[in-house]
Amino acid sequence: MRISALLVGLLLGVGPVPAVDGQAWGRATLATAPTVQADGLSITVPASISLGAGTPGGTVTGSLPRVTVEDFRSAVNPNAWTATASATAFVTGPGGPDRTVAPSQVAYWSGPVVRSTGGGTLLPGQPTAAQAVTLGAPRVAFRKTTGNANNTVRWSPTLRVTIPSGAVAGTYVATITHSVA
Repeated sequence: MRISALLVGLLLGVGPVPAVDGQAWGRATLATAPTVQADGLSITVPASISLGAGTPGGTVTGSLPRVTVEDFRSAVNPNAWTATASATAFVTGPGGPDRTVAPSQVAYWSGPVVRSTGGGTLLPGQPTAAQAVTLGAPRVAFRKTTGNANNTVRWSPTLRVTIPSGAVAGTYVATITHSVA
């Protein structure tokens, strides 16, 4: 299994977005996440993103940077794979019930293929927002079910975070992990 993680920031507050060290909270710089590649199959996502700002009881929706699966296992027939997505809780400060947004409050949909090369049948896990799933458990994001040629597939998933009404203001950070096997 190959794994790539993306740190996601979310700002919760009331009123205008305040500045911290001259930057709005929603523009916080997040740490770099690793990309793991091996055996001709890899998955890559950019290291971090900010979804922007929201308020308690509201929602924040944002597109993630492109996820890319590269499969150079042409000798494997078929070289099918399944990519999954999972999430940690969004947490600010030391955590706790009023400082946490559970993964079950995070909806995910993969969207369609943005770009692909090679052959095979490609199936998005959730082509539109109507098929969105929560990340309370790992979910299928994308699959390649047939074909044996080298291939590359890219998609731009979307997250919708439902913010609990009792959430306190702060910069919330979670990790969205994509893996492929």
